[in-house]
Amino acid sequence: MKFRTSLLSLFCMFCIVFSAEAAETGSETNLPLPRFVSLSSDKVNVRTGPGKRYPINWVFKRRGWPVEIIEEYDLWRQIRDIDGATGWVHKSLVSSRRTLIITKEARAVYEEPDEKSVIVMLAEPGVVGKLQECDGRWCELEIAGLTGWLRADEFYGVYANEKVR
Repeated sequence: MKFRTSLLSLFCMFCIVFSAEAAETGSETNLPLPRFVSLSSDKVNVRTGPGKRYPINWVFKRRGWPVEIIEEYDLWRQIRDIDGATGWVHKSLVSSRRTLIITKEARAVYEEPDEKSVIVMLAEPGVVGKLQECDGRWCELEIAGLTGWLRADEFYGVYANEKVR
């Protein structure tokens, strides 16, 4: 009986440690890391470190551009862009609104989450849209006032098998 209790205790400790590693959260917000957000300004200075004393590395000039938050420090968020570049931005310059970028080639956007349904638009690479929802395979999106469905692997802005409501 004592062996069984010890084994159960060991298993519970393993589960706690494993789940803590699998579900990393931000130290400031307690939200998941990494997570997608969008830029909330037409001019976003990306710095080499978390503070105004750090030099500006580059400037984003497009509101709504999707990026990932990969780390948090005080009022600063470390982001990663579509090209994998990282830097730090003030938290006021990111929004929880989910957006996306069409990647690689023009994409057919469908009326329903089915490639046999009617095509409602053809989205060109680099076009930014609003993410409405995802079921893990298909995502509903809005581009230029039109709504439709696109496979999640055809754009940047969601994780593999991610569900968004």
